This record gives sequence, structure tokens and C-alpha cells, in this order.
Amino acid sequence: MKLFKKAENTQAYLKAGIMGFAGDGKTFTATEIAIGMVEHMRAKGLPGGDKPVMFLDTETGSDWVKPRFDAAGIPLFVAKTRAFVDLLTAIDEAEAEGAFLLIDSISHFWTGLCDEYAKRRGRKRGLEFSDWAWLKQEWRRFTDRYVNSNCHIILCGRAGYEYDFFEGEDGKKNLEKTGVKMKAEGETGYEPSILILMEKQMDITISPPQVWRTATILKDRSTKIDGKQFANPSFKDFLPHIEYLNLGGQHMGVDTTRDNSELFEEDGEPRWQKERRMKEIALDEIVELLNKHHGGTSNDAKKAKGDMLEFAFNTRSWERIKTFDFAAVSTARNALWQRLEGVEYQWVEPGNAEAYQEPPAAQDDAA
Repeated sequence: MKLFKKAENTQAYLKAGIMGFAGDGKTFTATEIAIGMVEHMRAKGLPGGDKPVMFLDTETGSDWVKPRFDAAGIPLFVAKTRAFVDLLTAIDEAEAEGAFLLIDSISHFWTGLCDEYAKRRGRKRGLEFSDWAWLKQEWRRFTDRYVNSNCHIILCGRAGYEYDFFEGEDGKKNLEKTGVKMKAEGETGYEPSILILMEKQMDITISPPQVWRTATILKDRSTKIDGKQFANPSFKDFLPHIEYLNLGGQHMGVDTTRDNSELFEEDGEPRWQKERRMKEIALDEIVELLNKHHGGTSNDAKKAKGDMLEFAFNTRSWERIKTFDFAAVSTARNALWQRLEGVEYQWVEPGNAEAYQEPPAAQDDAA
């Protein structure tokens, strides 16, 4: 089967991420997009337009936006939970029965997973370096489903600042803010195809003071609205990205069924590691074979061993021979076995002597 095939747009479902601080309009904007998306699907006669929106709620936000869904005539189903195990179940149910999945807030699922892991493992002083491998592997189960699921999904997450050290004129290092990121597993922000930063704006110099929200498009893989900013955004502001999707078509995120099993043995040992060990064994067997037929430290014995090495490896240098890969060493070992033992190389497990092939009578090496 060929690896490459002709390219086509296989992004059929919206995968969005919205982040912001408290009161910045994350839930409101996600609701705006969800309602608009269902109405868009209904207008286009697309599958799923007659199904409900699923709201995975960790902050009770669903209670406050329910009237908006009621006004739009869109059923709203809610699950109020912060258990990480419910994330995968939520995607499965939304994929089968929903038109749209809204997760608010994804930050709670990540912190909840980390906190419970630390508690169950007795990490009173915080997580250890070795803990993160397991946590990130578990989290990847969710992000893989998020990217590959046949479901429109918005992740709402709390924003947090990124920091870095900078050296001042006095030579001292100062910790300064360098950006904003979503509070979740460190690579979560890479998964959405469109990433939106919501911010609250205020003008208190006028009477009455005004407050509004802006949406800044930090990432748009379609590039249609990348880098743009919208005040009090509505669904139509995000429509250029949505229209780029192959709505109603076949969705393909990343093929997670392919793996690197060909690089590993059945016991999970890396193949290179096993081949290195097998090469060491083969070299040791060659040494013992040469000692068997040309033992001793006389000049004649040394010359005979060198001749055999040159016959099999085209070199008399043992240091060079040690640089050869297992395939080359194995081939040379077989050639030496045929030359000195008169049979193909074979290794029989202890207790299986009946499978052993008796070598013929010793032959003159010079023959």
C-alpha cells in the first residue's frame, strides 16, 4: 500500500479553541458559534442539523446560556462533570447523537487529572518529573479523539501567562510575561484548527462607562481570518473559516492506527537494541569458532585466524569488523560455519538436541 495519495480537504468538522480570563466572553462566544453552526447546517441541509448541542460543563455556564438555545429552537443536553474519563465518553456520545460539542472548561479536566494523580500517588510535594509521561500519554487519548472525531467541537479554556527570564542592564535576570496560553496540557493549544483569544475591553473615561469583548484570531489554519480582531463577535465573523471546511464530507484528522511496530520485537524491545545484542553474540561465536579450529597463540594460529577473517569480512582488522551491522556479521558467520564446520550456521535451544545437524567429518581448511 502506498503511503501518499492525492490531496483533498478532509477537514469536515470544526475544531475550535477559545481561551481567555474571567469575564472575557469565552462561554458566550462559544454559544454564539454553536447556535450559528447548527442554524448553518439546517440552512444547508447538512447532517446533524436536527440534533442537539452537547454541553460538557465544569463551571455551570450551561445554565446561563440555556435561554439562548431555547430561543433558537435548539435542544441543549448537559453533563456537569470534571472527571477526565468523561471527556472520551462525551465525544463518543456527541459523535453519535449530537450536532455540536461544547467543552467548558477544558482547564478543569487537566488540573483535575493532575491533582487526582498526585493524590493517589502520594505526591505531597507536587508531581515528579517521571509522572508527566503517564499524564501526557493519557491526555493524548483525548486530543487524538478531539482531532479525529466526526463532531464539531469547541474547547473553552482559561488563559494563563507565559513567562521567561531576561537579563537586564545590571546583569540580573528578571522574570517577564512573554505571552498568553491556554491552561491545559502544554500542547493542547496546538490541536484546534482555529484558536481564539477573548479579552474584555473597558472605557471608563466616558459616561456611562462602556465594556465590550474582542476576539483575536491567534491561529486560523484556513488563513481566512488569521490575525483579525472582532468586537463583540458573532457567528458571521467566524464563517470564513467554517466555509473552508468540507462540511458534509469525509473527515480525516490523523491516522492513529499506524505505528512503529516494525521497529520493535513482540516483547516490546526496540529492534536496534536486539540487533546490537545479537551482533555481540555473533562476534563472540566467531571468536570461539576460530579458537576451536585454530587455537593457540602461535604465529601460524594467528595467521590462520586472520586469513579466515579476511575470507569472511574482507578485512583482518577486528576493530573494523566490530563496526559492521548485524546483517553483515551474520552473513560472515554463516560463511565461516560453512568453511570450517561444513554446514550452515545453526543454533539449537538447549533440550532440543534432536534438531541438531551433525557436521560432516572435518575437512582440510586449505581444500
